[in-house]
Amino acid sequence: MSTYSARLAALRDQLARQQLDGFVVPLTDEHMSEYVGAYAQRLSWLTGFQGSAGTAVVLPAEAAIFTDGRYTLQVREQVSGDDWQFVGVPETSVSGWLADHARQGARIGYDPWLHTRAWVDEASRALAAIDATLVPVDTNPVDAVWPDRPAPSDAPLTVQDDAHAGRSSAEKRAAVADWLVAHGADSVVLASLESTAWLLNVRGGDVSRTPVALSYTIVNADGTADLYVAPEKMNDAVAAHLGNAVRVHDRRSFAAALGQFVGRRVAVDPALSVAAIPLAIEAAGGTVVPLRDPTVIPRATKNAVEQAGHRAASIRDGAALSRFLRWIAIEGPKGGQTELSAAAKLEEFRRETGVLKDLSFDAISATGPHGAIPHYHVTEETNLPIEPGQLYLIDSGGQYVDGTTDVTRVVPMGRPTQEMRDRFTRVLKGHIALATAVFPRGTTGAQLDALARLPLWQAGLDFAHGTGHGVGSYLSVHEGPARIAKPSYPGAGPSEPLLPGMILSNEPGYYKAGEYGIRIENLLLVHEQDVPGGESTMLAFETLTLAPIDRDLVDPALLTPGELSWLNDYHARVAATLAPVLEGEEREWIVSRCSPIIVG
Repeated sequence: MSTYSARLAALRDQLARQQLDGFVVPLTDEHMSEYVGAYAQRLSWLTGFQGSAGTAVVLPAEAAIFTDGRYTLQVREQVSGDDWQFVGVPETSVSGWLADHARQGARIGYDPWLHTRAWVDEASRALAAIDATLVPVDTNPVDAVWPDRPAPSDAPLTVQDDAHAGRSSAEKRAAVADWLVAHGADSVVLASLESTAWLLNVRGGDVSRTPVALSYTIVNADGTADLYVAPEKMNDAVAAHLGNAVRVHDRRSFAAALGQFVGRRVAVDPALSVAAIPLAIEAAGGTVVPLRDPTVIPRATKNAVEQAGHRAASIRDGAALSRFLRWIAIEGPKGGQTELSAAAKLEEFRRETGVLKDLSFDAISATGPHGAIPHYHVTEETNLPIEPGQLYLIDSGGQYVDGTTDVTRVVPMGRPTQEMRDRFTRVLKGHIALATAVFPRGTTGAQLDALARLPLWQAGLDFAHGTGHGVGSYLSVHEGPARIAKPSYPGAGPSEPLLPGMILSNEPGYYKAGEYGIRIENLLLVHEQDVPGGESTMLAFETLTLAPIDRDLVDPALLTPGELSWLNDYHARVAATLAPVLEGEEREWIVSRCSPIIVG
């Protein structure tokens, strides 16, 4: 198993033993998570792909890996084209490809604990056209041939104090109970790890960079709940925090517990639950009510305490990032630094705050050509030296008990070219257009997305990723349901109306393959705003992130007076907020780098 080719061959042998003519390997876990624990990294183990979204299909004579536009370059760097076909989504669907490539009458396996019911139905219909069958497996064949598969994490649960959560777990459970009564349901199954963490005000350490615990929760109409989690994760503090209204069970008993709903109506979120859950409830004689997880919108619309916490986190995180930006601007052009050493230095600055719990994701530390890979992941094998003349892109964030951060900046290693400045300034113009948007209630991210792209479109340019994603409160750095993206972007997020309290990223970019990448990312808070003379209250954004935007990459001639005013005002706020928490040369640097740009 020392090569990916050997792993693919072993999987094919296992499929033959299980009398399967193919198998689908998604990048997810039994909670439909975007980021998954090491034990669930089946796609990475099989193919070498290290992105955060993708699916593989293995047939006896061919195999394909499916990724979206964010990973067009990355997948080709990490996965062998000798073994795998590269297929883009949404242009081609997994089920459509299967119908075109599987043999007549084939038996295609899938793990019902790793796919939604909607996907199962779609794939079954597609395969029916060739008299093929989608077959659920009891034993995942990848697991059967993965000899050193890691065990699930045994990290303990911790309590998220009400002082940071803003609402008690009892209040949240009571709201869910009211929701169940209103919808005529007896219980709701919460399969999302973030939902359990938010509802019960607990956190964990089972997924790298995301403070969640492997668990399920069933909430009942009387306000009680049943938590399914490994017993070793519990401790006296968590037990006392949960109280008698939350019954704790071994996570391994969850599947069997789905058989208790005979004659009962059970709400299940079709998008956040794997197919095995509704199928088990129905098999036991229960009725599945397909409804959105009732914690999704309350979790996404941060309360006043969570908003204040994020502002505090943004100040300390912005100070740490600004220290790094000064360091890399000085040390980078000298030579001797690499993508890995730079990422380590930034983490060091964040840890010096004394309150960093973890990074919010593995930093995208990318210089030169690697910057053109939007979701590049640096490894020992890919690590490049940072050299003069390059653009260095750093996309990173921190997990703090009061907030989750995500920010991207670009630093030139020496004097940038005029093309670099032109592209950077166009990205900045789009960033400003979104940051200053005023819009009515009901507006979706898809409607706002074009604002961030127009300056690039006018030059015949674009970028192949979403403009913004939701961010959790000491939870996942990628949080649904809202996002800012083209309507055709994978997932249903762009159709979600933005609501006050939501935190989303603002990150337009530009990528020149083989040369450099540009992205400017701040986090935005949706809030209500009165418009003088307006007929209704509108919505607008507050920029939360505080860190300098590199002046040397800005071409002021391309900015309108309003855009230049926004940039100068933003930098004035950055300096006024961060200078008091910095010292000596670092304080002098932030003041200098945030001084106003004056034209003419």
